[in-house]
Amino acid sequence: MKKPPKNPSSLPSKADILAFIATQSGNVGTREIARAFGLKNAMRAELKRLLRELGDEGAVEKKRKKLHHPGTLPSTVLADVTARDRDGDLIATPDEWDEVAHGPAPKIRIHVPRKARPSETAGLGDRVLVHVEEIEEEDGIRHAGRVIKIIDRPKHRVLGVFRKNATGGGRIESVDKKMLGKELAIPAGATGDAEDGDLVAVETSSGPRLGLPTGRIVERLGSLSSEKAISLIAIHAHQIPDVFRRDTVIEADAARPATLSGREDWRKLPLITIDPPDAKDHDDAVHAKPDESGNNAGGFILTVAIADVAHYVTPGSALDREALVRGNSVYFPDRVVPMLPERISNDLCSLRPREDRAALAVRMVIGADGRKRSHTFHRIMMRSAAKLSYEQTQLAIGGRTDEDTADLIKPVLEPLYSAYEALTRARAERQPLDLDIPERKILLKHDGTVDRVIVPERLEANRLIEEFMILANVAAAETLEKARVPLIYRVHDEPSIEKLNSLREFLASLQIPLAKAGALRPEAFNRILGSVKGGEREQLVNEVVLRSQAQAEYAAENYGHFGLNLRRYAHFTSPIRRYADLIVHRGLIRALKLGADGLPETADVKELAEIGAEISATERRAMVAERETKDRLIAHFLADRIGASFEGRVSGMVGAGLFVKLNETGADGFVPARTIGDEYFRYDEAARAMIGGRTGMTYRLGDAVTVKLVEAAPVAGALRFELLSEGRMDGPRRRQQHQQRRPGNIDHKKPNRHRRHKQRKAR
Repeated sequence: MKKPPKNPSSLPSKADILAFIATQSGNVGTREIARAFGLKNAMRAELKRLLRELGDEGAVEKKRKKLHHPGTLPSTVLADVTARDRDGDLIATPDEWDEVAHGPAPKIRIHVPRKARPSETAGLGDRVLVHVEEIEEEDGIRHAGRVIKIIDRPKHRVLGVFRKNATGGGRIESVDKKMLGKELAIPAGATGDAEDGDLVAVETSSGPRLGLPTGRIVERLGSLSSEKAISLIAIHAHQIPDVFRRDTVIEADAARPATLSGREDWRKLPLITIDPPDAKDHDDAVHAKPDESGNNAGGFILTVAIADVAHYVTPGSALDREALVRGNSVYFPDRVVPMLPERISNDLCSLRPREDRAALAVRMVIGADGRKRSHTFHRIMMRSAAKLSYEQTQLAIGGRTDEDTADLIKPVLEPLYSAYEALTRARAERQPLDLDIPERKILLKHDGTVDRVIVPERLEANRLIEEFMILANVAAAETLEKARVPLIYRVHDEPSIEKLNSLREFLASLQIPLAKAGALRPEAFNRILGSVKGGEREQLVNEVVLRSQAQAEYAAENYGHFGLNLRRYAHFTSPIRRYADLIVHRGLIRALKLGADGLPETADVKELAEIGAEISATERRAMVAERETKDRLIAHFLADRIGASFEGRVSGMVGAGLFVKLNETGADGFVPARTIGDEYFRYDEAARAMIGGRTGMTYRLGDAVTVKLVEAAPVAGALRFELLSEGRMDGPRRRQQHQQRRPGNIDHKKPNRHRRHKQRKAR
């Protein structure tokens, strides 16, 4: 390939771009191509258009904003171990691979370390995260891999709740929704020491030819006699470490409070913490004051101080090793599974009021327009002036003070809110994705049973803290980039072409346009969300737009944060509960020479990429576990209301039926298609609708419906509903259905449940 020109007047050709990608050993992104061809910023939008065309043509593939030729693998992949070669090495294949487009999936040879312990070695059937390199082809294999992390092992055991038989033995009620209605028999003598209602691990066997499959209880995991133990199911099902190792506890107990040595004394600065009322640890504190310098009229000086976890959790220590395995804290309605022991998280690193605490602080200067002008980081000793809740703060700024806030209005709270108003101007100009998805919170009684489900009001106090934290996170990323110290970014890719096309089809069914050409920015989605705000379709469109977005993750390479519309972003503000933030703290300590406990000089991008992949996996694990626990708790809550009717909305569809989300609790349940009406209903994916084959009666995504609860499976967190309300009679759709009917596509006659329901109501 010819050397690219220094100052081109036009874009490179597609052939030139493909030739350049072919010369690169790793994956290539827009930035690398623009740099190689000397393209200025003004030409990058056209370059992105050209690359999208290459993707549509199948000439290149995209993974995390990096391009590579179809049929090749990115540097880090999720793979399944499927075989072993004659030398004893494992053979794996990528989890995601388009065989139709690119042929059989490539094989990856994974060398098995001879001295590794069995618990640290991957085996057949395991799903693993692998670092991949191309090698000289041998036996048809041209990729070698090194296991970064074992994601999942084959399931030789199943989890369930033991239900004891009076005559001996018993049965297992599965905790998996997919296994709903499928039970496992436990013969007499195979129950171990399990009691009725215990969560148990079962080793399965083939069982008799007729009747239930059988198993043997191999471990009793705890009693599920109340909802207070429901989170145990998710903890064990997802293998979340919930008991600290002995060496970790010893190290935590031996920790002593930090001293003033090597720190700036900021104890007179009235920093305050603002958190939910039930928060047990407080790792961030804030302060604001007007900037009195003559060149920043109307500006402010903002301070965000974060607990100095890096002082107590040093690289390679027992605390550090276990924190990496956990990755993050996991929050359930009845308990928290913390990343760090309470001695660290709730004591030494919790910014308690009127107590000396070590912190890493960033002081930021913003203009009247809310834009950050400069910032500096400091390692300090602080003393929080107050511990406030969001509601308490909001009431105080509205004039309803209490003994904690009465003396803070003028000197502390009013400057904070004034600075926040400036930040909202910058936010409005930046146009981040502005989704409005209500988050429900489950409140428990003292005995651990569900009291009620609420949607906490989002206050200005919540948004104030969010904006301060976002700005601090940006400052951290900028500082580490400038110092050329590797870091873990918080990244969020733009929506994939497939998801955008699907969203476009859905919006078209609502007569809402979504542009096809040009690079989509968050503001394009915001215009759509604004067009439905206050209407009956607002919640539906918000949820569908959310589903179209990529999932945020941690990575050592930066491809920006699409949702926040930021070029660089790193998590800095919660090192008590997120390992990524601890890495960023260590990076800042190293970059600014703030101590000897910073990021080791040996830590490089490759190592941080592996850590980013690990903690992204633990974050996803936590999200699934938290969601499943909420589903189980709500199923328990509703179990004694079988036969009751509820108002809700159609929240999803598959060929087998509808999902309905209840207005009152936010619970999701399923309506099998075979139970809808007295005709055959089919799913029209493009229209997001379930349509009756004979009458054209239609149920669309987002439709308001009335349902009856007919089954609740608390252990699995599953609900089954029956529709009581009729769908809409869509005239054009009805005619289209009759035109599309073919011989053999018969309507299945079913009892008219709607008519029976009306007759019952009339009686």
